[in-house]
Amino acid sequence: MVLAVPRFFRSGGALAWALIGAVLLLMAASTTLLARTALVRHERDVSRMVFNDNVELLDRVRLASGAVNDSLATVTDGSDALPVTKPYIVVSIEDHRLWYKLRDSVLFTAPVATGSGRVMESAGGGDHWKFETPRGRLVVQAKDSAPTWVPPDWHYVEQARKRGLGIVRLNRGESVPASDGSQITVQGTDVVKVYPGGRVVALGDAKEGHEIVAGGNIVIPPFGTNQRKYKGVLGTNRLDLGDGYGIHGTDTPSSIGHSVSHGCVRLLNEDIARLYDMVAVGTPVYIY
Repeated sequence: MVLAVPRFFRSGGALAWALIGAVLLLMAASTTLLARTALVRHERDVSRMVFNDNVELLDRVRLASGAVNDSLATVTDGSDALPVTKPYIVVSIEDHRLWYKLRDSVLFTAPVATGSGRVMESAGGGDHWKFETPRGRLVVQAKDSAPTWVPPDWHYVEQARKRGLGIVRLNRGESVPASDGSQITVQGTDVVKVYPGGRVVALGDAKEGHEIVAGGNIVIPPFGTNQRKYKGVLGTNRLDLGDGYGIHGTDTPSSIGHSVSHGCVRLLNEDIARLYDMVAVGTPVYIY
């Protein structure tokens, strides 16, 4: 029996080797097909998440798969250990909570709202924004006891989409015609209406949801004008973290505990007031 196998390959070897080769090729093709099918399904599911604006779900999938390690240890990673001689702030995006700590002692803690993770593009895809809270080590760079919000352009794009309007940018030295026959322009630090008879009327203070509208468009005021300064939106106090991010209060208390902000960390006004008095400029902030 043992000698029959070599004899078989000698007498009908070509056919035998051809059959073995065909089986091996079939196995390799099947493995490749299965891998390709899995990849296509993964790309399809990711595309659906992004198309449906469900980036938060995508982030959770990446976290569960180990692509993102959501831990304070990752933020410090040994190269920038937590301070042992001065207090620091820790923010957990997953837990929606902030801690102000000194070594292992918790000096203060409060629930927070964090970035939604939502992605928005301008018309034509020229600009792209992702509203997420940055992870890593930041520093309190400044403090403001009466914060005023100067919104980026994305605010006006977002408001225009909510209300089915277009966008027009008002530059200094230019004007935008209004439906009442006046011209909207800039004089000093105010956006004003100039009527045909020469009468000049300054437009009111900036208020979310009450932006300047002309000809079916939301008007984007220039930086430095009063109409681009929103009071009360950031609550009573703000800790500036740089690059437009901060820890601040809110005029929407119901948002606390959720992923709904445009990237900043929100607290209830009474909580940020307490934290504000405790925290010094230069305090490290670890967000994970």
